Amino acid sequence: MGLLEDMTQRGRKFDIIDVTLAQGTSMFSALVIVKLIPGITDLNIWWFVGLTILCYLKPFYVFWFEE
Repeated sequence: MGLLEDMTQRGRKFDIIDVTLAQGTSMFSALVIVKLIPGITDLNIWWFVGLTILCYLKPFYVFWFEE
């Protein structure tokens, strides 16, 4: 079993509370990074837009096109 299949099997164990807690963890981790490295907020907004789109591509493909 490959890495992605293994992660998929593990991810299916999550319920809505686990997913919500993981999202909160990501949000709070981002806030910690921003507080520790304040210069990161001086980056151009298009870097963040590009990274958001890049991270969104795989879930978008799986949701709409994979059966």
